[in-house]
Amino acid sequence: MGFLVVDGLTSRYDSSNGPVYAVDDVDFSLDDGESIGIAGESACGKSTLGLSIIRMLSGGKTQGKIVFNDESILDVDETEFNENYRWKKISMVFQGAMNSLDPVFTINEQFLEILKQHNFEGDSKQVISDAMNSVNLDENVLKKYPHELSGGMKQRVVIAMALLLKPKFVIADEPTTALDVLIQAQIINLLKSLKKSGMSFMLITHDLAVLSEIADKIGIMYGGQIIEFGSSEEIYKNPKHPYTQGLLKSIPTLHGNKPTYIKGIPPSLLDAPTQCRFIDRCPLVVEKCKQLPPKFKTETGYVRCWLYEDQ
Repeated sequence: MGFLVVDGLTSRYDSSNGPVYAVDDVDFSLDDGESIGIAGESACGKSTLGLSIIRMLSGGKTQGKIVFNDESILDVDETEFNENYRWKKISMVFQGAMNSLDPVFTINEQFLEILKQHNFEGDSKQVISDAMNSVNLDENVLKKYPHELSGGMKQRVVIAMALLLKPKFVIADEPTTALDVLIQAQIINLLKSLKKSGMSFMLITHDLAVLSEIADKIGIMYGGQIIEFGSSEEIYKNPKHPYTQGLLKSIPTLHGNKPTYIKGIPPSLLDAPTQCRFIDRCPLVVEKCKQLPPKFKTETGYVRCWLYEDQ
């Protein structure tokens, strides 16, 4: 059993037009100390997957299995989960740092509120100091209000909050969004240092170049499903699913290769097709693609594509 095992995870929202399966039958596993990158187009289910794991899916319903350190955490009572798991063992860096900070409280007051909510009984000053040092921020920042900080500093503060209670697994949802390239590099280097310290995390991003530097395993999401999962090396050097291949070809290079784009748009998750969800955009469609998408094993994971039936 791995450090984190997600099996058959499905999360749906009930709308006036019917159920929307934002995450549909997702599987992956991580060993202790490993990191996973989740990539794909907007609205493919990446953020919903992260929120489902930490059980903060507002208005949604989650089914399946999530096993964390040999414990099935979807079965845990909400009160117990909040007291013993959320932020203590699993935490999350939410997309958009400014939206995660309260403008009327100082940074220190917001750290203290987290500790209060989780009944922390130790040396709060030392714990906050440790969290700030872990993201290379001066403790003078604690006296400031969010509007007094730059975008990069706010992002570091949000990461420090996620690390405050020393969790074993951190979900980082687009931690470099809207930051300039220098600050993005600083945040990525910070995540690399945390990884070296033994922390496991999930990095949700549109930037496949970033994942090549930091992720041990990668899950490519499309239409609410992980359509290809494997080691970082396998995904980059030998991508199998036509969608994964298309994403990688869209990355600009320094060698003069002109990036291409994938024509069309993703399917609606309100009425998701029962066949392969990439069928309307795929250049390699075969007759079997009209059937329920398969899941064929690869060297380090799996791919949902009929092209690999006989391999």
